[in-house]
Amino acid sequence: MTRGPLLNLLAGERGTAVFLLIVAFVGVIVPVMHLVPAEGSPLQLSGYTMTLIGKYMTYALLAVAVDLVWGYCGILSLGHAAFFALGGYAMGMYLMRQIGSRGVYGDPVLPDFMVFLNYKELPWFWHGFDMFWFALAMVALVPGLLALAFGWLAFRSRVTGVYLSIITQALTYALMLAFFRNDMGFGGNNGMTDFKDILGFAINTPSTRVALFVASAIALMLGYLACRYITLSRAGRVVQAIRDAESRTRFIGYRVESYKLWIFTFSAVLAGIAGALYVPQVGIINPSEFQPINSIEVVIWVAVGGRGMLYGAAAGAVLVNYAKTFFTAALPEFWLYALGLLFVVVTLFLPRGVVGLLDRFGRKTMPS
Repeated sequence: MTRGPLLNLLAGERGTAVFLLIVAFVGVIVPVMHLVPAEGSPLQLSGYTMTLIGKYMTYALLAVAVDLVWGYCGILSLGHAAFFALGGYAMGMYLMRQIGSRGVYGDPVLPDFMVFLNYKELPWFWHGFDMFWFALAMVALVPGLLALAFGWLAFRSRVTGVYLSIITQALTYALMLAFFRNDMGFGGNNGMTDFKDILGFAINTPSTRVALFVASAIALMLGYLACRYITLSRAGRVVQAIRDAESRTRFIGYRVESYKLWIFTFSAVLAGIAGALYVPQVGIINPSEFQPINSIEVVIWVAVGGRGMLYGAAAGAVLVNYAKTFFTAALPEFWLYALGLLFVVVTLFLPRGVVGLLDRFGRKTMPS
C-alpha cells in the first residue's frame, strides 16, 4: 500500500522523527523505572516525579495547540487556558460522579460540595457524567463549541491582532469569575478534588498512574502528528499565507474566516484533551486554571521553545515548567521576574526560540 505525498513528507522530517522518538522513549522508560526497581533503589523513579513529567506532557500538548494557531495562523490567543480548564472540568465531573457514597457526606449521587451547599438534586448539566464515553465527548465538545461560537463572532467581524488577543483574555477572565461562584455548580473556589476511581481502577495506584502517564505520552504524539499533518497540507499552506498576508489571501479568493475558525476550533479541542489528562494526574481542578496569567505563560512557553516549530513549542513547555518547578522551590520570590526577563530576552535575541537556535547551529555545523 502506497503512502500519500503528505505522509511521505512527514515521515522524512528529521525534527519530527527525533521528537517522536524522545516522547516514545520517555513514555516507556519512565514507567519502567517507576515499576521495576525495588523500593528504595536509587534507580527507582518516584510516583511524584512520574506525575510531574506527565503534567509536563499535558502542558506540551497545550503548547502545541497554541503554536498551531499562533505560530502557523498568526492568531495570538491569550485564552487557551480556558479551553484547557474546560476539558479538565469535564473530566473532573466524571471523576466526582465516580466517588458515589464514598464521599465525606456519603451521598450516592451528589458530590460533597453540593451536599455542603444544600443542593437538593443534581443539576441538569451533570447528568451523563457518570459515563466515561459521555465525559470524553464533553472534553472535546465543550471547548470546541465555545471556540466555534467565539471564533465565528470574532473572525466574522474581522477582529485581528491585539484586539483579538484582548478579547480572548477577557473570555478566560469571565469564565474564571463565573466558575468561582458557588451557585454555578462546579465547586466554587475549591473546585473538585478527592478523586477515587477512573474506569473502575483506583486512581492513586501505581498501575493507574502509569496508564495515565502513557496516555499523556500517546496523546502528545498523536496531537503533534495531527498538527504537523495539517501544517503540511494544502489547507495548512493557506493558513500560513493568512498569517503572512491576510488581505492578499482574502483577495485571491480564499475564505479567510473559515480557515481561521477551523484552526482555532481544532486547537481548542486539543487544549481540552490536554486538560482532561492533566486533572486525574494532579488530582484537582479549580477556577485558578482559568487565570489569564496561565494563558500568557503558555505563549511564553511557545516563544521560548520556538514559535512556528511544533516540537519547539513542546520543548519550551517542558523547559519553562522545569525551571518553574526548580526556581519556585529555590528562589520563589524571583521566579516571576525571571520569567518576564526570559520572555524579553527571547523576543529580542532569539526570535525562533531555543530550538530554532539549536536548529540553525546544527545546520551550520553540518558538512555541505
